[in-house]
Amino acid sequence: MRVVSGPQGPRVVLDGKPVLLLCSNDYLGLADHPQVREAAADAAMRWGAGAGASRLVSGTMTVHRKLEERLAAFKGTEAAVLFGAGYLANVGVLGAVAQVAGRDPVVFSDALNHASIIDGCRLARAEVAVYDHCDVEHLGWLLERHRGRGAVVVTDSVFSMDGDVAPLTELVELAQRFGARTVVDDAHGTGCVGPGGRGAVAEAGLEGQVDVVVGTLGKALGSYGAFAACSSAMRDLLVNTARSLIFSTAPPPPAVAAACAALELVEAQPDRPAQLQANAGALRDALAREGFEVAGSTTQVVPLVVGDAEQAMAFCEAAIEGGVFAQAIRPPTVPEGTSRLRLAVMASHTKDDLREAARTLGRAALRAGFRPGAGVPVAAAQPAGPRSWDRRQAA
Repeated sequence: MRVVSGPQGPRVVLDGKPVLLLCSNDYLGLADHPQVREAAADAAMRWGAGAGASRLVSGTMTVHRKLEERLAAFKGTEAAVLFGAGYLANVGVLGAVAQVAGRDPVVFSDALNHASIIDGCRLARAEVAVYDHCDVEHLGWLLERHRGRGAVVVTDSVFSMDGDVAPLTELVELAQRFGARTVVDDAHGTGCVGPGGRGAVAEAGLEGQVDVVVGTLGKALGSYGAFAACSSAMRDLLVNTARSLIFSTAPPPPAVAAACAALELVEAQPDRPAQLQANAGALRDALAREGFEVAGSTTQVVPLVVGDAEQAMAFCEAAIEGGVFAQAIRPPTVPEGTSRLRLAVMASHTKDDLREAARTLGRAALRAGFRPGAGVPVAAAQPAGPRSWDRRQAA
């Protein structure tokens, strides 16, 4: 693993060399914000470094309850429940929701959902049906095929490897028509998209219509941990049945207080999410001028699909040598033949930084033997249509 010296920021020192950071999920640049750091330090002095126990024993403190109330108001739900990490939240939520979805439950999962959702499906003690990426028609076909059984539809909102957004309005409408529960992982949407950064669910006008909205404290909110925003009844269910909540130590007070301070900044400064998306647009425009195909992304996550895994690694190394720290992604994280550099924009980048980064990436691609614009489109790895629907995919 490479070592970063100092805090997260638009520029860091990587293995002793200064680079522009384009692979951090600290989207709003709040991990190093003075108010966030001060809140964490004050919380450590007031409540200690750790929570000491699980939420149901003695681990729930006033700082946890305060953040849950703030998150529920931010997400437009009755309640919210804190988890130790996004992975723990998805595993716990899916297992709990599947068991109350109805008889002989089935979880319907997008083909490109995050690994934490995939593992949550595997542990949910339910059948799993995988629908083609963002394909509402395929999901409808699967729901009809399993009609009469308990159903849960789960999707990322913003997909972390491709930067596209799920068709949430159509998905929720379809789920409601079939009486299915809905779970949306808004990890890469919270603080980044939607009115005031309230996320993709809010952007789609679906506040209060999704059974559980999962979010993270470790990306735009600059801290660590996760939450599930939901109804009061669902909160009670999660508190009593989500095993990753019941059997894990509560999030540490400094991280919780830091996230609370970050949330206050997002609410007080709604221009931060807008700046993030403006920066993302500037980077996509600059990359397009270098010949890269970036049309699939509409958010702060911008993939440069190469195809070959070894060539993607060579591209990554050349970029770092040129002063741009990007992330190479290979199978099994992404489908075979779609290895890529995943770029993550921050609100604290300058547009000049991003334009220079695009030029550096163009030169790095050529040094790695990759011609921009010649990569494999992400869609090429997806099944082409109804003829694929009889294939069984393992979640």
